[in-house]
Amino acid sequence: MPNKIEAFFDYLVSRFDTEPKPRLHIGEAMGCWLYLTALLEEIPVIDASLNTTTDTQLIELLNDGKKLGLHQKNILETFLVNEGVPLSNPPEPKPKSDPDRVPPGVKATDSEIANFLSAKVASNIVMCSTNISQSIRSDVGLMWIRFHSEKCVYGMDVKSKMRERGWIKIPPYYIPPGAPSN
Repeated sequence: MPNKIEAFFDYLVSRFDTEPKPRLHIGEAMGCWLYLTALLEEIPVIDASLNTTTDTQLIELLNDGKKLGLHQKNILETFLVNEGVPLSNPPEPKPKSDPDRVPPGVKATDSEIANFLSAKVASNIVMCSTNISQSIRSDVGLMWIRFHSEKCVYGMDVKSKMRERGWIKIPPYYIPPGAPSN
């Protein structure tokens, strides 16, 4: 599947990214800067979560999320530096620790960690969607479409595993007045 996605984006770049590149407008620069800042804040929280869980499926999700976050962070940092936009200061990295030695009152539960991931993915997808709609430059819009697609694929994996494990939070069902009850 990743090869098909890469091939699709290569086609889009060859088809739509042929225009001369003007400077970033303030909205494009701000969207990039805010998303980078969100990723920089997300990665240490994922590290802290890795330090508190022993669940193998959750560890796999966290590692996939960290890998994706680092991948997108590196692309954005390179892009912003090339565009002359100053980068935000990254937070301090979390040291590795033993999950079995974290006190229960401090330790996040597996459900809390999974729901954090879900909320973060949802927030990232909304940011990407906003940035897609505000982009004038094709290369910037294509970057956001790529990030959006990557986060959607990852989010589907998170949601699937949350359903399997009973971690997903489901709002109450809406039953309109007069609807048949079953």
